[in-house]
Amino acid sequence: MSGAIEGVRGMRDVLPAEQRLAAAARGRLEAVCAEHGYAPVDLPVMEPRGLYQRKLGEELAGKVYEFSFGGRELALRPEWTASVLRAYVAHMQDQPLPLRLSYSGPVFRYERPQRHTYRQFSQVGVELIGGPAPRADAEVLALACAGLERAGVGRFRVVVGHIGIVRELLASLDLSERTQGLLIWGMERMREEGPAAIMARLDESLGDPPPGLVLPPGLDDAQAADWLLGVLGAMQIELSTGGRPPEAVVGRLLRKLRRGDEQPRIDRAIDLLARLAAIRGRPEAALPAVAALLREAGLRSAAYEELRAILELLPAHGLRADQVEIDGGLGRGLHYYTGLIFEIYDPADMQLCGGGRYDELVTALGGRQPTPAVGFAYGLERVAAASAAPAPAAPRSALVAPVEEDDYSYAVEVARRLRARGITATVDVRGRSVGSNLRDAARRGAAFLAVVGRAERDEGSLVWRDLATRDERRLSLDEIGTL
Repeated sequence: MSGAIEGVRGMRDVLPAEQRLAAAARGRLEAVCAEHGYAPVDLPVMEPRGLYQRKLGEELAGKVYEFSFGGRELALRPEWTASVLRAYVAHMQDQPLPLRLSYSGPVFRYERPQRHTYRQFSQVGVELIGGPAPRADAEVLALACAGLERAGVGRFRVVVGHIGIVRELLASLDLSERTQGLLIWGMERMREEGPAAIMARLDESLGDPPPGLVLPPGLDDAQAADWLLGVLGAMQIELSTGGRPPEAVVGRLLRKLRRGDEQPRIDRAIDLLARLAAIRGRPEAALPAVAALLREAGLRSAAYEELRAILELLPAHGLRADQVEIDGGLGRGLHYYTGLIFEIYDPADMQLCGGGRYDELVTALGGRQPTPAVGFAYGLERVAAASAAPAPAAPRSALVAPVEEDDYSYAVEVARRLRARGITATVDVRGRSVGSNLRDAARRGAAFLAVVGRAERDEGSLVWRDLATRDERRLSLDEIGTL
């Protein structure tokens, strides 16, 4: 094999200087989480693939690294929330609520690498399990902001939405559950590409009904499915093609036939969602606009009142009104969100953090009872890039240079004492001359060179050279404690 071995494409090697910056940012974020009572957990980087199916949303689910091994379907973790809730269901349901957990570690997504976006990156975040809205939501959102401030991100804006408002609008139109799901999780596409994009997505997912086939009026779904099975059987149409059971084929066909009945309500839903997505701005202007839209739809919205209550609590946590804005089209693309959703951006519009409420995820993962939960995650690399905090000072470092082979053991003892004093110390292992070690220490940015030979070994001392000032003096071993 010739040439260098490269890393996995789209992932990257983090070298010492950048790693120091990331470690400093991670430490500050973790410290704020700990101060707020969040206990750290660590979880496997691999999970059963089924943990993420139907919970992540179409866009993120398509970016999961998944594979089969040993007869099991596995996936590399694309985000932490599902894993933390899986661990809660498996091990922590007997603990008192609310339960505050924090995490930090790598996640993997197959997406196009770009500035501060990589296929392997790190998330730092929290989950507040058992805490209902609005207080838990306000706590978590304020914690996310406090972490950014501690990490040195002085300016940022918080964008909030509430997926419950979207759910209430759609439920009021008596749409099928599948259609509601497609519309809810198409909000991001609508925000970016307009109503035509979400209509195209519906056409693709629901399709057109077969020509000439019309359901009799007044049938519920179970009756309609039985009717379709009978009609298709009488027509001797094979329903077990493609590996899908007849019930699944009939269910898809039924959705196509129902599509025509729903179309006026779908058109109304898309109109309302497009107008909701157009509402953006400071709460004092955006909240009345959302309220007016809900009144037009004839809704008394519990989700709207919840959002308003959350915003009213934020000043108590120290958030300024000019840091927060509402985006009625915010969707975040994850299927488990049920309430508040939010994203935080730096002045260059780079997203640093995102999160929200997911009250149905515990039971979806097998929990014994419905349990409210809310959380968020930082993108560590992005936070480190946006931080204006000074780079952490490199620790004082010294190179210990034994003059002769017989001086090596004594040099190791000198290095041990230097480390006990808080000085990073390395010992020359290549047997170089004092002059070569002096040049090597300067090249590596060491602050000091300690030279030990027979004389120093006999009297228990060392020659201590400050490479910045070029000051050189002889110290006893006991005097190392004064450095």
